[in-house]
Amino acid sequence: MRCSAPVLAVTSGEPAGIGPELTLQLALEAPPSGRVVAVGDPALLAERAGLLGREVKLRELQPGDPVPESRPGVLPVWPVALREPSRPGRLAEANADYVLETLDVAIAACHAGQADAMVTAPLHKGVILDAGHAGFRGHTEYLRDACGVDEVVMLLATDSALHAGRAGWRGSAALRVALATTHLPLREVADAITGPALERILRILHADLRRWFGVTAPRIAVCGLNPHAGEGGHLGSEELEVIGPCLERLRGEGFALDGPLPADTLFTPRHLAGVDAVLAMYHDQGLPVLKYAGFGRAANVTLGLPLVRTSVDHGTALDLAGRGLADAGSLRVAVALAAEMARRGKAAPVS
Repeated sequence: MRCSAPVLAVTSGEPAGIGPELTLQLALEAPPSGRVVAVGDPALLAERAGLLGREVKLRELQPGDPVPESRPGVLPVWPVALREPSRPGRLAEANADYVLETLDVAIAACHAGQADAMVTAPLHKGVILDAGHAGFRGHTEYLRDACGVDEVVMLLATDSALHAGRAGWRGSAALRVALATTHLPLREVADAITGPALERILRILHADLRRWFGVTAPRIAVCGLNPHAGEGGHLGSEELEVIGPCLERLRGEGFALDGPLPADTLFTPRHLAGVDAVLAMYHDQGLPVLKYAGFGRAANVTLGLPLVRTSVDHGTALDLAGRGLADAGSLRVAVALAAEMARRGKAAPVS
């Protein structure tokens, strides 16, 4: 009988970082929520397993081969070849194309129905840019372009918010934070926040909270851009001219939206009570709070895609690579969430 557990394609990330060893760690835990298949170089994974003393049997497959149920100590792999040998902690520009190819393999498998979701270990943006991929900004934007969609939304969720129909603030740091802008220099953020862009983002966030998280009537708290949410126009006009009017238009359609609210007080129990997600205007407005609440126990989600993608809440940690000190907690959360999203998306597809 065919196994019903979703197939989760896990890209092993930057080969010089902790991604390969975190991926190996999944094989030692046999996650019951899905069938994990790694996407990466089997020789790299074998070398890293030997370095760390991890007893993992690698089983090479090709996309289209049945992915077996997860078993402790066994890791199925869809092979992608390194461009040159990799050493922990030492970046190599030649392997930038390898990292991008692992993403392409996972994306293609999702599109072909060979995988139900993809989970990404961290990559290193700098080495990909240095290798000549000008304009590369990260997983989120790469997936947007590869899937041919106009807009995606980055959302991070702590582990205690994954299964809650309504997140709120429960004293256990249950929190979901989405971003209106992602990897932009700070001086470009204000120009990127326009009424049409903000409306698209809020529509995606609202729809995908329903589809992927099972929230039937999402309530979203929206940050202002400026200190004190502009102080009535004295500290900036974006709240009065852009954010506020956009929220009013969507409220007229029945959206439950709070804001624009000052970011320095929004992330407090009183304002978060009953809130399903917070929309921050830029990367370092919302994510420091979420990571303080649950760093290492949170997952990154790309909303607005025709496929399920989750990731870790941290970077490549080159200084920890190959030392056996990396914590796989965030990757475990990302895998569990990907499996849950895949099941929920199949059960309740949104047109």
